[in-house]
Amino acid sequence: MADESLPIFRVEKVQLQFSLASEFVAAQVADNVLVLALSTGRLLRIDLDNPGDIDDTDLPRKTSEIGVVRRMFLDPTSSHLIISTTLGENFYLHAQSKQPRQLGRLKGVSIESVAWNPSLPTASTREILVGALDGSIYEVVIEPATEFYRRDEKYLKVVYKIPDGPVTGLWVGYSPKTSDLKVILVTSHSRLLLFATRSSRAAQEGGVSTLAKVFESESPAVHELQRLSTSAPSALVLTPDESDRPSFDPSSVERAYAWLSGQGILHGPLHAAGADGEAGNRILGESKLLRRSQIPSADASSTSRRSSQKPSEPITAAALTRWHALLLVEGRVVAVNTLDDSIVYDQLVLPSSQSAVGFIADSKKNTFWLVTGQEIFEIVVADEERDVWRVMLKKNDFEGAMRYARTPAQRDAVAVAYGDSLIGRGRYLDAATMYGKSTKAFDQVAVTLIDRREHDALRRYLLAKLGNLKKPLRMQRTMVASWLVELFMAKLDGLDDTITTDADLSEDADVQQTREELLRIRNGFHDFTAKYRADLDHKTTYEIISSHGREEELLHYATLILDYDFVLAYWVQREQWSRSLATLTKQTDPQVFYKYSSVQIIHTPSELVDIWMRQSNIEPKKLIPALLNYNDHCDVPLSNHQAVRYLLFVINKLHSTDSAIHNTLISIYASHSSRDESALLAYLESQSREEDEEHSYDADFALRLCIQHVRVQSCVHIYSLMGQYMQAVELALKHDEIELASIVADRPDQDGVLRKSLWLAVAKKVISQTDGIKSAIRLLRRCELLRIEDLIPFFPDFVVIDDFKEEVCAALEEYSRHIDLLKREMDESSQTAANIKGNIASLSHRYAVVEPGERCYLCQYPLLSRQFFVFSCQHAFHSDCLGNVVAEHAGVGKARRIRKLQNEVTQGVAVGDKRERVVKELDSLIAASWWGSPSVKEATLPVHARG
Repeated sequence: MADESLPIFRVEKVQLQFSLASEFVAAQVADNVLVLALSTGRLLRIDLDNPGDIDDTDLPRKTSEIGVVRRMFLDPTSSHLIISTTLGENFYLHAQSKQPRQLGRLKGVSIESVAWNPSLPTASTREILVGALDGSIYEVVIEPATEFYRRDEKYLKVVYKIPDGPVTGLWVGYSPKTSDLKVILVTSHSRLLLFATRSSRAAQEGGVSTLAKVFESESPAVHELQRLSTSAPSALVLTPDESDRPSFDPSSVERAYAWLSGQGILHGPLHAAGADGEAGNRILGESKLLRRSQIPSADASSTSRRSSQKPSEPITAAALTRWHALLLVEGRVVAVNTLDDSIVYDQLVLPSSQSAVGFIADSKKNTFWLVTGQEIFEIVVADEERDVWRVMLKKNDFEGAMRYARTPAQRDAVAVAYGDSLIGRGRYLDAATMYGKSTKAFDQVAVTLIDRREHDALRRYLLAKLGNLKKPLRMQRTMVASWLVELFMAKLDGLDDTITTDADLSEDADVQQTREELLRIRNGFHDFTAKYRADLDHKTTYEIISSHGREEELLHYATLILDYDFVLAYWVQREQWSRSLATLTKQTDPQVFYKYSSVQIIHTPSELVDIWMRQSNIEPKKLIPALLNYNDHCDVPLSNHQAVRYLLFVINKLHSTDSAIHNTLISIYASHSSRDESALLAYLESQSREEDEEHSYDADFALRLCIQHVRVQSCVHIYSLMGQYMQAVELALKHDEIELASIVADRPDQDGVLRKSLWLAVAKKVISQTDGIKSAIRLLRRCELLRIEDLIPFFPDFVVIDDFKEEVCAALEEYSRHIDLLKREMDESSQTAANIKGNIASLSHRYAVVEPGERCYLCQYPLLSRQFFVFSCQHAFHSDCLGNVVAEHAGVGKARRIRKLQNEVTQGVAVGDKRERVVKELDSLIAASWWGSPSVKEATLPVHARG
């Protein structure tokens, strides 16, 4: 942002980079290209981006023959240049050409103005308008020709003529805001004509000429001045064309014109709306005249003396910027703000002896130049828009002022003034919006709106203010937010009362309208609480809403801040189970489930269990009270029992080993009204398959429950798992479950005594029944441990032996066969003992022959060198060598004993009878251990194989 202390305009003299042989007589600038005409007929074309590179060319004939250049016209793209001389000769020079060509058809025409085609052509000019000194307006098409015999002007036609002298200004273009409105401006010294017609740019660019048709078919809007001297300067200028800028916005940028005349300058915007016939009058109606008298003279004291002698000098030349008119008056460059006609710049540039040959503007680059006979000045524009907001604010154009305000202080000043203006006009809602953007005292605005009972406006102001309050101001934000809650509730109450009143009066239209407003306000409250819930104090908000009895809003707010405890309590108290379930569906806090599941599961069991199963952070053990409550209140089949369904899910899917979970499932199974134990047994059997792991349930607890609820099969199963087979069989027999008792009796297959006892218990029960004898006989076939003699004590005294004679005979025959077998085994044992006794007797007569050179099998030293052992297998060892080998392979205790005895013998510790006992014990240990030692195999190997 530029420094506001610096001037917006300043005039800088341009340092020429070439020598000047003659004076400048004309000048034009466009698209950063400056064209200068010298009095000698030479033309200089300067690229302002590279001012050192100058293209110069001469007119094809001498100035004495064609005259001096009096005017030049350069199109906005700097592609086409038309030169007109004092003797009525006209020439055309294209940017890519080096030599100007004479326009023969325009010979003798003194060109005063040119209106370029708005399509900005480059190869040819397309249709352009040329204004002449005699008031004629020509439509011309100029196309450069390469053949010398062809004329450049391809088309020439007089399309209009004004009666009052030269055509001082021409312009053709489109209104920025209505792109299909073509405008043609024509000016003379005393008249401004404005033609307006609807014509698309596509039609123009497609080659369809509409310029002549406009003059033929349209009547112009005319602004005429009386009693003006034709010697006063006259010109038509326009603001720079900003359509090529990246930030161009046709809706906010208006192109304006200014007509310089003897009275001053008439200026105004070119936008217009309405019918074609009204467009021209509307444009002229919005124009205003800046009179020459509004511009002070150069010297105020001299002005007072000359005022009675001669009038002030007219404005010499003019140019337009976006917001200002640049005027050349008495050698001074004066900048006038076109919004309020205030003078913002007044600088003397030219002495009285020097006159300007060109006061020109580059409509593309927004640059401005003043050219004299020997000097060039640039009028530099800097930060032109900085004061626009202030001028618009003075004119009460608040929207425009806000658009051009840059700093927060500027926007604040505009907002305050705009709000005050809206208050004065009774537009309280709009005023509240503006005040919300300003820093005007909060209490002043609030009191103003409260005094006028504009609660809707107050609500809007507080919303805007809350949006602008900074986050660290927590207390202020909370106070404003709480006040807004009160205003919303009051508004909703009022609308409800209105609906009730209108309904009583049968005013259907008003009721519908009020309902729509009620919905809008309620949605507004929802949006407000969603956006600013962090600024609301929960307790205060609850109290405010509750004081108005707004239950719907209360629930909405509780849901918004995730206070599901409040919402659930509300729906549960009103027994709205579907809504409480819907609230639970959104929960992730396990504590909420623990608190409300006990009552909810009774009314929506399946849906609630579905929710439980989706929750990953619930501890199933804490839901046991709810499950038991459901089991107590709901009598449903086990296949549809939701507590069983959830517990099985926890056990089978979540693999829970919590004993509380398993015990609860057993409790539900055992206490169910159905006498079918298949589900309970299936569960117990599934648990018993895990042989390597302890059961997850408490067996004693399960057994007590099964006994309490007479679940016989389950009790028997649990007794069996606990290894209490006798109790299992007795319980089964007590309830006449003979087959179940038989199955249990077969289970302890590793303990024959226990198994036989169990079968005897079964047999006793079976025999006690009416057909017990036959059943007992069948038991003998099922259990191989039972004998008929085991069952006889259970038979009654009056039983007839014929009933089981075959079984008795079979038993006696079995005993006889067994006695014969035992007798044969005794005979074989006696024979074996006799054989062993004979072998022992023969051992006392056995001997072994030791050769003189025989060596120890272990150390390979002569065997007879010291005490040795000789075995029946002909192996011979030194006593100590064999002792060492045996000690290595014997057990720890025996090895220690052998070494101890060897030490006593070798060291002479034992003498006499003790020594003989030690030697005898040592020999016995070594000899006895040798045959059972792994060293036997090793000792029998050849020496080279044993290493």
